[in-house]
Amino acid sequence: MNDHLVPRHIGFIIDGNRRWAKERGLKAYEGHYAGYERVKEVLIETIRQGVKYVSCFVFSTENWARPKIEVNKIMDLFMKAMVDDIPIFNTEDVRVKIIGTRERLSAKVLDAIAHVERETANNSTGELLICFNYGGYQEIADAVVAIVESGVSAGDITPDLISQHLYAPEVPACDMIVRTSGEQRLSGFMLWRAAYSELMFIDKYWPDMTKQDVTVILREYTSRNRRFGG
Repeated sequence: MNDHLVPRHIGFIIDGNRRWAKERGLKAYEGHYAGYERVKEVLIETIRQGVKYVSCFVFSTENWARPKIEVNKIMDLFMKAMVDDIPIFNTEDVRVKIIGTRERLSAKVLDAIAHVERETANNSTGELLICFNYGGYQEIADAVVAIVESGVSAGDITPDLISQHLYAPEVPACDMIVRTSGEQRLSGFMLWRAAYSELMFIDKYWPDMTKQDVTVILREYTSRNRRFGG
């Protein structure tokens, strides 16, 4: 029993936006917009309750296969959020980082990423990592490429060295990963950082999440007995 222990890093796999919309007769992008509103509420609340690092999986490298109109709406929503929500991030003293490959992203999206990272760089209460155009395999592959390009010999490659070349290497492993919508899989999220993560699957769509769910998640975390293989 880990009473009163606050995790350093919680990762959220945001799932169920499209199904939430479909059940209400809405278009997919309306579900994504509803999900975006919950991202602000739930993730900021998680930081307020003492979690230093909060990551969220919002767009994977596989999501490009979705209908073009849906992808375009997601890109537009992402750019809007990166600009409009800067005052919220600064008020809450939250640093924002976007992690994932920059391939296929438009110049406008790249500008939005640079803008929000620059404007929140000095915040220090918590760090929000938005996994956008992200894939767990790709992150590890990119780390290995960077190591090879730096001239390190094969015999000197260690797990610690790979960790140092991940996206945002200062971010620790996930203490807990939470997925909504009832699905029970990681879908490539934080593969390197998930080795000993506690997993929690919530049987509700992401747009139905509330601040109260954060308290439930943290209470569940304190009830787990983490042994790390011991």
